[in-house]
Amino acid sequence: MKCYCEHDKESNCITLVPIFHNLTTEETFEVAQITRQVVVQKGAMIYAMDDEVDSLFVVHSGRVKIYRLSDTGKEQVLRVLRSGDFLGELALFNHSPMSDYAEALEESSMCVIDGTALKELMRKYPSIAFKILEELSKRLDRTEQLLEEISLHSVERRLAQALLDLSVGATEVELEMSKRDWASQIGMTGETLSRKLTAFQDRGFIEQIGQRRILIKDRDGLEGVREGG
Repeated sequence: MKCYCEHDKESNCITLVPIFHNLTTEETFEVAQITRQVVVQKGAMIYAMDDEVDSLFVVHSGRVKIYRLSDTGKEQVLRVLRSGDFLGELALFNHSPMSDYAEALEESSMCVIDGTALKELMRKYPSIAFKILEELSKRLDRTEQLLEEISLHSVERRLAQALLDLSVGATEVELEMSKRDWASQIGMTGETLSRKLTAFQDRGFIEQIGQRRILIKDRDGLEGVREGG
C-alpha cells in the first residue's frame, strides 16, 4: 500500500539503527544502496492489516504506532516506535500478510529497505539477521509481560506500574501519545484510565496537568499500589 511520499534527501539514517551498528563502512554502504528515505505525514498508514509488505521500515525521526483491531473495532496498541526502531521485519521471514496496523503519530522520516535485497545481505552478513532476531525476542518478551499484567493484576496495579516505568529518574511524566492510545497500550479503556487517574490524584499520588503531563507527588504510594495489586 503506497501511503507515503518520496523524500528528496539522501538516505543516511541506517547509521542510527542498532541492528546496523556493527557493520563496517563497506557493509553500511551496501545497505545504503538498497535504502530510500521517505516522509510519512501525521495520521498516514504505513501499512494496514492484510497488506503485503516487502520492505523493512526504519524510523529516522518521529513516532509510529503499531496496533491491532478486534472484531468489534476495539484498538489494542502494541507498541510505539521511535528513532532507530524498525517495523515490517516479519515480512523478511515469511510471506504472510500483515496482522497489524502501522500509523504515523506525527510527521515521520523513515528509511525503507528493500526486503529481497536485505535478505541477501543477511545471508552475507549474519550479524544483521542476529540483531533482528534479538529485537524480535525482546518484543515477544514485552508482549508476554503485558499479557501477564492484564491477566494477573488489577487495573490500579497496571496503572501504577506504568506511571513508575515512565517516571524513572523524574518527577514528571509527559505522555508521547494520547491518553486513549496509552490506555490501550496498558490494557484498559480510555474511560477506565480517566477514572483511575482521577482516583490516584484524589489520593495524592499524582497531579494531572493538562492533557499529557502528570506530576508524580507520592512515588511510595504508587509503589504500594504496585506491590499490593
